[in-house]
Amino acid sequence: MTKTTTRTTTLRWADIQVGDELTPLEIPITTTMIVAGAIASRDFMPVHHDRDYANKQGSPDLFMNILTTNGYCVRFLTDWAGPEAAVKNLSIRLGVPCFPDDPLRFTGCVTGKSDGSTEPGGENFVEIAFQGANSLGNHVAGTAVLSLLNSAGA
Repeated sequence: MTKTTTRTTTLRWADIQVGDELTPLEIPITTTMIVAGAIASRDFMPVHHDRDYANKQGSPDLFMNILTTNGYCVRFLTDWAGPEAAVKNLSIRLGVPCFPDDPLRFTGCVTGKSDGSTEPGGENFVEIAFQGANSLGNHVAGTAVLSLLNSAGA
């Protein structure tokens, strides 16, 4: 699996089918990314920035916080769907920890579609099931609902 590039145009709702696989995304996880994510989200719990403290708590290394995980989930979804897609609902469940130097690999598929509006410029919805895994197993698994404009990608 390789890193993907960010989509510059938004997918058309009509072109998406239930069962479609999302473009996989691999994110190389570094200590800097974990610490920066914790600080940016104002999570000053030492297990997210102090390796010695994390070791004393029984962890082999510092680990990613849930808010940073949420951010990477949204990145995965919007990198696939495009810049005009809006994440309307995100539901996640954490699994194994995410440590530095262990890439996070996202995969997912379309599980549903609904026509939210027949008005020009209205919203249509796509339901997604996804997971982000590392060498220990699933770090995160979840579902999301994305909104796409009727005219997206036209």
